[in-house]
Order: sequence, then C-alpha cells, then structure tokens
Amino acid sequence: MTLSGWLQIFILLIIVLLLAKPLGLYMARVFSGERTWLDPVLGPLERGLLALAGPGAGREQGWLAYAWSVLWFAVSGFLALYALLRLQGLLPLNPQGFAGLAPDLAFNTAVSFVTNTNWQNYAGETTLSHFSQMAGLTVQNFLSAATGMAVAMAVTRAFSGSSGVVGNFWVDMTRATLYILMPLAILVALAFIAMGVPQTLEASFAATTLEGVQQTIATGPVASQEAIKQLGTNGGGFFNVNAAHPFENPTAFSNALNIVAMLSVSLALMYSFGQMVGNRRQGWALIAVTLVLLCAGIGAIYWAETAGNPLLHAVGVDAAQGNMEGKEVRFGQAMSALYAAVTTGLSNGGVNAMHAALTPLGGLVPMLLIQLGEVLPGGVGSGLYGMIVFAILAVFVAGLMVGRTPELLGKKIEAREMKLAMLAILILPLTILGFTAISAVMPLGTGSILSPGPHGLSEILYAYSSAAGNNGSAFAGLSGNTPWYNTTLGMAMLIGRFAYLVPVLAIAGSLASKPRIPPSSGTFPTDRPLFVGLLIGIILIMGGLQFFPALALGPLAEHFAMISGQSF
Repeated sequence: MTLSGWLQIFILLIIVLLLAKPLGLYMARVFSGERTWLDPVLGPLERGLLALAGPGAGREQGWLAYAWSVLWFAVSGFLALYALLRLQGLLPLNPQGFAGLAPDLAFNTAVSFVTNTNWQNYAGETTLSHFSQMAGLTVQNFLSAATGMAVAMAVTRAFSGSSGVVGNFWVDMTRATLYILMPLAILVALAFIAMGVPQTLEASFAATTLEGVQQTIATGPVASQEAIKQLGTNGGGFFNVNAAHPFENPTAFSNALNIVAMLSVSLALMYSFGQMVGNRRQGWALIAVTLVLLCAGIGAIYWAETAGNPLLHAVGVDAAQGNMEGKEVRFGQAMSALYAAVTTGLSNGGVNAMHAALTPLGGLVPMLLIQLGEVLPGGVGSGLYGMIVFAILAVFVAGLMVGRTPELLGKKIEAREMKLAMLAILILPLTILGFTAISAVMPLGTGSILSPGPHGLSEILYAYSSAAGNNGSAFAGLSGNTPWYNTTLGMAMLIGRFAYLVPVLAIAGSLASKPRIPPSSGTFPTDRPLFVGLLIGIILIMGGLQFFPALALGPLAEHFAMISGQSF
C-alpha cells in the first residue's frame, strides 16, 4: 500500500460525498413532484408517456397495487427482451450477422438485465448485435434501475405519510428515467466519448499490429451503454472483459469517472431519503454506515493485493509489486481494489480487474460485500430499501435491550414488519447456499469449474452470490454458459430481485397505514453514532452467521493452504 494509492481513493470518495447532497436534494424534488429546471422540456414528454399507460397511471396506489405494477412491468420487459435476443438474426443493425441466442442463454440474459443483475454468460462483441445492445440491453439498463428507484421511493413515503398509499409506480418509474437517469447518462456518455470511448454504429475496423499482422478490432455504441451501465448500477459490459477493456475504460480519468458514476446515485438516494422523511441526519447516518463498511472492504482488498501471493513468497520471489495478476497496469492496485469493492458493495458487477485472479483474501472481500445484502450502498434504489430492512432489524434489537416497542422514524415496528423483514433477509442465504450446495455435488455443476478444491467452490459460491444479490460480477473461472447454470442462475436472479422486493413493499404498505408518533424521551434516536454502530454490527453479524461456514470452505481454506505452501 502506498500514500499515493490511498490519496487517489480518498479523493474519489470525497467527490462522491460532495455530490450526495445536491444530487440527493434534486432527486427528492423530482420524486416529490416539485418543479425542476427540466420541467419545461421533459414535462410534456412525461405527461404523454403517462397518458399512454392508461387512466390509472397517476392514481395513488397501495402496496399491493404497486407490487403488481412492478411485477407486470418486469414480466413484459422479460418477454420483449427474450424475443429480441432469440430473433436477433432477423432484426436490423446486425452488421456482424450474429444469429439469435440459444433458448437457455436468452433466458439467462433477459432475466439478468430485467432484474438489474447484468450477469453475462457470453462475450458481447462476438454474440450480440448493435440492435440487441441498444434496443435490448441499454433500454433495460434504464428501466431496471428506474424500477429499483421507484420501489425505494415507495418505502420512503411509508415513513413520511400515514394515508396507506405509497405513490404510483408508473409515475415514479417515468420520473426516475426522464429526470434523473437520462440527463445524467447523456452527460456521462459525452464525457466518455471525450476520453476516447467509442460511440459508433460501425461493426469493426481492421488494424495492422507492430508485427505486421492484420487484426479485426470490434467496436460499436459503447459510450452510451457504459454511461447507464454505471449510473444504473447495472454493470453489464459491451465487451467480454468489461471495464478492463481499453474501449470501455481507456484511461485513469475514465476509470475515476466510472467509480464516481457508480456510487453517486445510490449514495445520493440515501440523502434523498433523509430529506423526504424530514430528517436529513437520518440520510447522513445511512451514508456513514455505507462508507464505514465500504472503506473497510477497500482497505482489506488493497492490503491483500499489495501483500502479494504467499506461494511466490515461499519460493523466494520478490513480491514488492504485490499481486498484479489479472489487473491492468494503467489502473494499478489501488484503483483495482477500489473498483472491486465499489462494484460489489453496489449491485454493479462491472470489473476492471479479474476477481478470480485476486489473492484468496482479496477475493473473499468482494464476495462478502455481495453477501452482506448489497447495501453498501447497493443498487440504485435496491440498496436503500435493503438498508431500511436492516434498520428495522436494528431498532427491533434496540427495543429488546431497553424494553420498549421499537420505532423507526416515528413508525412502530411490530410483529408483521419483523416477520416480513426476516423473510426478506433470509431470501439471499437460502438462494445462494441452496443452489451452491446442489451445484457443488452434481456433475452438471462441478463440470464447469476451472480450478479444483477450495477455489472451485469459491467460483460456484461467488456465481450464486452474484446472481441472487443482483450483482453480475463473476470469478471468471466458472464456465457459466451451460443449460444448468443459465437456468439456475436465472432463477437465483429472479428470486433475489422479486422475492425480496415484494416483502419490502408489504412492509412499506404496513408502515404507511400507521400514524407517525412524535419522538419522546424514551425514543431511540436513529440518526446518531450509536445507531450507526448498531446497524453496522447487525449487518456484519447477519452476514457472518449466514455465510462464514461457506467462506471457510472456499477462500479461507485456499488462503491457509497457500501460506502453508500448498496449491490446488
């Protein structure tokens, strides 16, 4: 670890923090229906889109109607994207002449982008046409992110009102797309183009290498997809190696913009939450929880990678440069560590270094950040409502300690909310550990791993953690494009997104019907350092209880084997 490396990390995190308040205030105005500077331009478009959605598009919804709208929209998006991918060979803007995807791969890809997971069992530059990339994947990058933001706003309104309604999904989703994601994506895409990221409808061009060999270089509309990929915490890359590819991430400046774009919307939404519930300190408290755990993850990865490979130490190789396997020299270890922690603390899944090439402890941390619930700060919207679920659990524990009915922002947390919160929290471990256990003992599962032993288990565990957590990154050694993994990973994505989302909306509906109780001398304040520490402890304890045994058999076992001089 170096001072310059830490300075780079510190500067980028400060930039994100400085953006949190102005962007959070703007998003609060958007979702509160207040006038913004974009209204004269986008207002008519918004009204036109809502008119197309039908007469009930602007009507206030209870939680059940809101949930049905979310599910109906997701099913429609899945069917449209699945059909597009299957019929790719017959559709326009296909200069490479790519055929349609196989049924299982089309299913996996359609589910992946509709659930904001963006797991990719294919190489984009050799599999998908420009039309599939733009009309299929990029559209879902906007809509799946907007869906998460809409649900987060429904949960926010549950704390700010007592009318029993949580807003209207169609209005929230439309406003998130038009007023937040689209303007930001245009600005970021233009910045990427200025930094050298391609934006063209050309399929490829020929280049002559230094050895005099002709090489075909794939290209396409990369900058536009890269922008919303990061802002919407989608993560799906235009190219197979994602943000390690020089066309997706050419320079240190583009890498910095990637990281800022990834973090900005999710972190600002936490400030928006505080603004909309009338307690800005609450928003800062959630941001503090996020940054404490995220910085711990960054530090752990950075330390593990600069310490180097224990097997090289054992044979006397100078490890002064640390572990550079799988990393881009133009980014180095500090920016690779920061990117790995941010992309897994978020539900982004993009990578600028190969996670399978990290040291065992360096690879453990990204996996654990996903398994903690994707709340650090998680996906746009999904991270906020995931953090609220943990906050409900934290105030319940605090209530047990002092013998009072737990409250969160003036809303009593009772048996119904606790049952639904625990249901949501248990979704991830049941899905991740269940599918991992089955795949680890079946030839259909073990036949796809690259490395035997603990690392092979880590490949499987990481895959299902990434799918159920709607992250999308991978340990790379796993050959996931098989009927077994395409199907089961797709199922894990669906469960991780919607089996979690529905109980969260049910919690919102329950809280929205309750009156807001004024604070008293016995109220446990949830915007103070004590609550921040309690919430951090709850998140770590839940993650440790659920996943430590599996991590002990995978990356921890590999680490101890390596320091003892063994390899697998």
